[in-house]
Amino acid sequence: MSLSIQQIIQLMEEIASEELALEWDNVGLQIGSYSQQVDKVLVTLDVIPAIMEEAVEKNVDLIISHHPVIFNSLSQVRFDTEIGDLVQTAAKNEISIYTAHTNYDIAQGGLNDQLAAKLGLTDLQVLKTTCEDELKKLVVFIPQKNLEEVRKAIISQGAGWIGNYRDCTFSVEGTGTFKPLAGTDPHIGQKDQLEKVDEVRLETILPASKLEQVLDKLETVHPYEEVAYDLYSVEATGEQLGLGRIGNLKTSCEFNQFVAQAKDVLELDRVRVVKPENSEVKRVAVCSGSGADLIRPAVFKGADLLVTGDIKYHDAELAAKMGLGIIDAGHYGTEVIMEECLVESLVTEIKQAGLEEIEIITTDRNKGFIAIV
Repeated sequence: MSLSIQQIIQLMEEIASEELALEWDNVGLQIGSYSQQVDKVLVTLDVIPAIMEEAVEKNVDLIISHHPVIFNSLSQVRFDTEIGDLVQTAAKNEISIYTAHTNYDIAQGGLNDQLAAKLGLTDLQVLKTTCEDELKKLVVFIPQKNLEEVRKAIISQGAGWIGNYRDCTFSVEGTGTFKPLAGTDPHIGQKDQLEKVDEVRLETILPASKLEQVLDKLETVHPYEEVAYDLYSVEATGEQLGLGRIGNLKTSCEFNQFVAQAKDVLELDRVRVVKPENSEVKRVAVCSGSGADLIRPAVFKGADLLVTGDIKYHDAELAAKMGLGIIDAGHYGTEVIMEECLVESLVTEIKQAGLEEIEIITTDRNKGFIAIV
């Protein structure tokens, strides 16, 4: 049982589209071939020599990492450099490497949502918006007997979402007219004769990012030789996506109590903190990895506390001046959860797509680089 890398990338696009990545980032297939067949996948936060050795030992075909192996453009690949050695080992052993970095941070259901969920936050909002999905309205005309088949098909491809509501459509009955001309092969009616058909006008909303796949599915399931549909731009914006999340605890607690809870769920022995003036914590912001740039947005959105990593001295000074508590759980500590979370998401996508199951594992050799002693 195996899947091609192209198939796996299509599944990863559902989890965290590459289009979501920040401009400076380098995501997607970094080493390998779209046609390569994959029996085993290794998911890891970082790709370091120990991880590459593990992949070779375990006969892994594809590594999915959070941090890119190749970050900047390469003008040469020297095997006596750190990156060159990894590239050489991957190529020799036919191991492909795919990266989901800031796109996975930003994606709905991605790393920041998972981090917020682990910390018990509800009513989540994006902390810093990086993109808004344009909305389209699709109107399609369908014979009554084919209504449900077509409706379910386009919904399955991402149409019909309004906020937290799904399967949102509107339909009204009417009469469609058409005259098939020479060279046509009509599903209904005769050539050169005006036909009148009982039809349904089906309307739904969809994000522009899903438009191509929705229309492809529509063309496949619609019974007409020439599918009759209209497409409109919508003034309202779609889903807001971006860095970090902010939400509420179900019940407020003392700062020290929340610190203890965070250490427990993130499995950390120690964290660095900036204690806020107000010790009560109710509204919490999170940003996986490096989140110092989100101190001000967190304060402006009413956060009592920010959980992130890589806080420097003057970042802590700013937070203290603004009355914001900080838990610096480290870059590794706030991101290593992506390994288990991404495995779960990928397994789910494979099942939903009806594809063959493959072996997907997490690394057992990524321990982080920094320790507090």
